[in-house]
Amino acid sequence: MSPVILLSFIIIYFAVLLAVAHFTSKGASDNSTFFVANRNSKWYMVAFGMIGTALSGVTFISVPGAVGASEFSYFQFVLGNAVGFVIIAYVLLPLYYRMNLTSIYTYLEERFGYTTYKTGAAIFLVSRTIGSAFRLYLVAIVLQHFIFDAWNVPFAITVVICLVLIWMYTNKGGLKTIIVTDTLQTTFLVTAVILSIYFMAKGLDFGIVDTFEAVKESSYSKIFFWDDFVGSKANFWKQFLGGIFVTIAMTGLDQDLMQKNLSMGTIKEAQKNMITFTSVFVVINIFFLAVGALLYIYAAKNGIDVTQLATRDYLYPEIALNHLALVPAIIFMMGLTAATFATTDSALTALTTSFCVDFLNFNKKENPNDPALIKQRNYVHFGFSIVMLLVILVFKLINDDSVVNAIFTAASYTYGPLLGLFVFGIFTKYAVRDKAVPYICILSPTVLFLLKTYVIEVYTPYVIGLDLIIINGFITFVMLLISTPGKASEKALSHN
Repeated sequence: MSPVILLSFIIIYFAVLLAVAHFTSKGASDNSTFFVANRNSKWYMVAFGMIGTALSGVTFISVPGAVGASEFSYFQFVLGNAVGFVIIAYVLLPLYYRMNLTSIYTYLEERFGYTTYKTGAAIFLVSRTIGSAFRLYLVAIVLQHFIFDAWNVPFAITVVICLVLIWMYTNKGGLKTIIVTDTLQTTFLVTAVILSIYFMAKGLDFGIVDTFEAVKESSYSKIFFWDDFVGSKANFWKQFLGGIFVTIAMTGLDQDLMQKNLSMGTIKEAQKNMITFTSVFVVINIFFLAVGALLYIYAAKNGIDVTQLATRDYLYPEIALNHLALVPAIIFMMGLTAATFATTDSALTALTTSFCVDFLNFNKKENPNDPALIKQRNYVHFGFSIVMLLVILVFKLINDDSVVNAIFTAASYTYGPLLGLFVFGIFTKYAVRDKAVPYICILSPTVLFLLKTYVIEVYTPYVIGLDLIIINGFITFVMLLISTPGKASEKALSHN
């Protein structure tokens, strides 16, 4: 596939996004527009657009690639995600709407105190920056390999180009722009997945029924794994329960996806959005898994040696860009680009919102839309773009998959304390020692890491998988309970 053709597509793609940004931000570029889209977003647009944010470029290439090793066991996790989204809709969203929040971490100040509030917001900033930078890094490597290496463009310039383009179309309209661009990008993503199935089926001389039967009868289609709860990460209960709590922590307690829910006028619309989003999310993941099965079937039939690839993540781009025709290649790049930038643009906006509200106290200003504050917000938005660039370049400098993945795993550790804090706040009537919370939030994942590395992995057959975040949240909860000075005031409990 010619790099010129692929680059031309990306240029056209971003031209469309910039045009959308221009029209959505016209005449409205204040902080209310940027942070919560003036609280008049359409629930159906948000529901569809959130798919693009939830399914990053890493998911786009990794879930199909992982089918060869883990079959359809990932769907157990997706079922847990679905339950987690329902809990968010009917437990967390009513809380956020009652308090009329812009940043969800403001709840922690009302319930526990100033230090706890800042700790929760800081956890989000660190976790989301590392996580989003990691996702963009992995996809930038694919873009570098298949496009920019042809002209010897340095990797740093590739990343700068990506971030500059994202900054350009999100800087003025913020969330209002993103809700529209994410809807567009989700359309590209869903179209890419469905058409990928079509073109691979065509290459295998399969009709619709043949394709369904081939996937169903393949050795990759096993979904449920009930045995070996102790020694397997693929066990149903580990995947399912992990899916529930990962979703609650990394979606319901994450400013990024919650910011979109808070942009709607009423709680009913926000709940309708979450339930619709959940339905589409489950279906689209079935398509991703089907793509994975077809990739391996296609590779086997066409003599593609999967073991020669540096990683299974390269299987999808390898077949799409080097073994199928021009149209499927462009469709793949369209889906990959859409998934990647829908995640990154949303993260940059959420990081900017959290920093401005949680640390610069925009919500406490007499006039939050003062031109000086808008200018300050622009500086923050640009600053996070630079931070993300630097983190990506550090990943590239390390250039060691095991180390980089360890850093990404470390970011997932930090959501455990957030889970413990919110569960403690919502389901107990106790106060916390506000000044002790930062130490508890550092100590909890540290204790978990030491326990996992030097006790569980050495002396027991138990293998920790996606249940890691449950254990982390439980340790935080117990530490908060041990350190509590007693019952909280009626004022602190008034929003529960």
